Amino acid sequence: MKLNNRIVKQLRKEGYRIVGNHSAVKICRWTKKSLRNEGECYKSKFYGINTNSCCQISCSLLNCQNKCIHCWRDLKYSCPDEIKNPDSANSIIEGCIKEQRKLLEGFKILPETKYKTVSKVNMKKWEEAQLPTQFAISLTGEGTLYPKIGELILELRKRGKTSFLVTNGLYPEKIKELKNKKQLPTQLYVSVNSPNEEIYNKFHRSSKKNAWKKLNETLELIAKLKSKTRTVVRLNLVRNLNMDNKYIKEYAKLIKKASPLFLEIKGYMAVGHARERLGYERMPTDKEMEDFAEEISKKTGLKILDKHEFSRVLVLGKNKKDLKIKKNGI
Repeated sequence: MKLNNRIVKQLRKEGYRIVGNHSAVKICRWTKKSLRNEGECYKSKFYGINTNSCCQISCSLLNCQNKCIHCWRDLKYSCPDEIKNPDSANSIIEGCIKEQRKLLEGFKILPETKYKTVSKVNMKKWEEAQLPTQFAISLTGEGTLYPKIGELILELRKRGKTSFLVTNGLYPEKIKELKNKKQLPTQLYVSVNSPNEEIYNKFHRSSKKNAWKKLNETLELIAKLKSKTRTVVRLNLVRNLNMDNKYIKEYAKLIKKASPLFLEIKGYMAVGHARERLGYERMPTDKEMEDFAEEISKKTGLKILDKHEFSRVLVLGKNKKDLKIKKNGI
């Protein structure tokens, strides 16, 4: 499916700004909060990235093999195919920075209104945000369906930027390619939202045949990447769907197979189009998240290292000192 005026109009209304033929940028709510000194996102609390200098992008806006039930996207526009005739990595980066600056313009305190404005924006942070230092390739779509994803990551690295790539794990061949070409991101996330194939099919509604098998191939692969990049397995949990103590043992088996550096356990949030599918009552409470994380900890041997209560997310690992990203990106 190609972008058309109707899709672009809807996406702009939802806060997206289109870049080229298949990419987009959108300011995260936590970036807005950070600019107003109202808090930082969990990625800042856990890993030390600057929330105000983070650029949340997609290089595969409509492309994803799954139609996950918890996704905030309007899934009727999904396309499962790899992008044909892809835009260059450099044009995507430059375009996203340019559009993000436009989106940030409304936060600026003009000199003539400096002492009259009701804006709470920290102008030092606003200035820093003009040149992002962190790129989250996770906004929407599946990043590995952009054929030049490795070039994009490599270009960001050359520019001294950190990058987080979130993948559904259905393209292990691309992860292997990134490894072989030394194009892995600063931090590689694999979403593991189901304890078994039956729940997987209900949760992800994938168009890809053997999707469960491909995900497991990716988990086996990332177990070998810890010396190459920071690896994270993420569980997105929905009450009365994929979150139940009877699944703990199966989740633990998958986590051990992947042997990630970190494990994020995140609660479903009723935002965007997910509200139409799941409503609000499926959001786990902070206490439910803590209890579930405790059980996972017991079965995997991973310690609970930190949590971000507002986002309903906890991070587990072996050592808290490894959480913060160092200057060399590791």
